[in-house]
Amino acid sequence: MSYDTLILVLAIDRGTGPEPLTEHRTKAAVPFGGKFRVIDFTLANCLHSGLRQVLVLTQYKSHSLHKHLRDGWSIFNPELGEFITPVPPQMRESQEWYAGPFDAIRQNRYLIERSRARQVLVLDGGAVYRMDYAELVRAHVESKAEITVAVRAVKGTGSGTQAGVELTDADLISGFARPAPAGTQNGETAASEAERLETMGVYVFDRRFLLAEMARTDPLRTDAAGTVSAGADRDLALDFIAPLSAANRVVAYRFGQARGRVTPDRYWCDLSSIDAYYQANMALLRAEPPLDLYQADWNIHTYQGQYPPARTVPGAASGNEGIFVNSMLAAGTVISGGGVNHSVLFPKVRVDDGAIVEASILFNGVVVGPGAHLRNCVVEKEVEIPARAQIGLDLKSDRERFTVSAQGVVVVTKTDSLS
Repeated sequence: MSYDTLILVLAIDRGTGPEPLTEHRTKAAVPFGGKFRVIDFTLANCLHSGLRQVLVLTQYKSHSLHKHLRDGWSIFNPELGEFITPVPPQMRESQEWYAGPFDAIRQNRYLIERSRARQVLVLDGGAVYRMDYAELVRAHVESKAEITVAVRAVKGTGSGTQAGVELTDADLISGFARPAPAGTQNGETAASEAERLETMGVYVFDRRFLLAEMARTDPLRTDAAGTVSAGADRDLALDFIAPLSAANRVVAYRFGQARGRVTPDRYWCDLSSIDAYYQANMALLRAEPPLDLYQADWNIHTYQGQYPPARTVPGAASGNEGIFVNSMLAAGTVISGGGVNHSVLFPKVRVDDGAIVEASILFNGVVVGPGAHLRNCVVEKEVEIPARAQIGLDLKSDRERFTVSAQGVVVVTKTDSLS
């Protein structure tokens, strides 16, 4: 295990793109892949990379995230200098909340100062990907960089959410560009378009350099009325690193290199919309998914409740056997005479007699009543779908009651009218 690197995981983002899934939880705590939370992927990367000094900076509706960290990630040994610690705003220097990613780091400068680490690794807790951070840190040290920025190659316009990167011949970053209009937001892009590089929300800083720049940079801004307040910086690359790239050694690290222990699948998704979230989950059901959850040497750790195995049983009224095709069923799920096809079911879901679930994502504890029919839906936890309800089959009608994405995915929450 390396003690040379302190990790700051940014989990402060409200995540307006995947609303209403972030109405009651921060983006990093959104369920993903049948049993995980989004932040599990970042934390699993830390675990497998041997980097176990992790501060998770939290803010927006963080109770769900804090509970998950307590229940699922209390696995490190503080006696060995290991920790995963949530850090909400401490307000040590002002009475302000975190105004953005740089301000969140600045407000926790004292934690960086008292660390003996040589590098500070800053990570976005709201993206899904695998990466060997130890290899990234090694490359940073070998290049003698002040800052190393992980970048990935994309085709066409890219994700539409991440800053573009301009390089010299030596992989030095000469500038950043604001995100182009979105192309495809599910981790994959059209193969026929030109390639570009964009950031991933993964940065390594020389610790002394970072502390010096934080001391030099004034995070306060004055508005037109002369009121001084914390600046709402929205992108670490554009708002903090970009001004430093001209006079300092800022190096790009290309994602998916052959070196490092993790399989270089080159998949990365920031779940920036309901459609991106839905497509990322559906992609896991392919015969060869772009992100392999079954990779034995890089498993994704999470919290799992002590539920019985998933099963199918005959329906009480019809006697028909429950069936499922090409779907993920988490523990505690029961298909009682219903049918599930090409769907992702989280723990304790129940699909009753004659109900049909197609191409849908059902969170913990969802109950689908007898004869109900769901298609292209994301259903929030503990929602009870009434008997014979039809959702996702008539989008015009659905838009009057539910959130419907640009690509026709229907999101059903506890506050929606299901009568």
